[in-house]
Amino acid sequence: MATKHSSDPVHDEPADKPRAAERIRSTARELFYREGIRAIGVEQIVQDAGVTKPSLYRSYGSKDDLAAAYLRDYDAEFWVRFEQSVAAHPGDPKAQLLDYFGGLAERAAKPGYRGCGLTNTVVEYPGADHPACKVSQAHKRKLRKRLTAMAEAMGAASPETLADGLQLLLEGTYASGQLFGRDGPARSLVAVAERLIDASCG
Repeated sequence: MATKHSSDPVHDEPADKPRAAERIRSTARELFYREGIRAIGVEQIVQDAGVTKPSLYRSYGSKDDLAAAYLRDYDAEFWVRFEQSVAAHPGDPKAQLLDYFGGLAERAAKPGYRGCGLTNTVVEYPGADHPACKVSQAHKRKLRKRLTAMAEAMGAASPETLADGLQLLLEGTYASGQLFGRDGPARSLVAVAERLIDASCG
């Protein structure tokens, strides 16, 4: 299919803008996750999305704003998966967590796994007051609070300590999945998490 150019009469019509914005967003998500935000320039995004550079700037203002939008989508997808595990085991926070950890272990063993996009962004921009980093930081703080509440519900002697341990397991899986793939430490994630929970709640 021919790529539209800025001279095409319908290109800049309002009805086309949401479609262009969505192509930009989905293309950026794939590129940012696979290659990292710093490695991807605006030129590559618009070329792969089949849009013009003005379309990107009309929709997102800057590459930084687009990166933040990518991570807001990533954050939303994370919570959809997490809440699916919660809904699958009503009233049983241990089973909820182990269900989620099991899904993560499977994803971390697949080819092309690049860890957590939210964590990767903070590594790319250490200490930076970057719009994307703010999304990542807010996500990690929210997750820590959620894990602490679940640890309390499980009767942990020290909910904060158990929550910290669970979050460390998650972050370790994000990294080790990229390093080892199918035969890496992620295959033991559920077993280690269960032992940690049992030891903390015994």
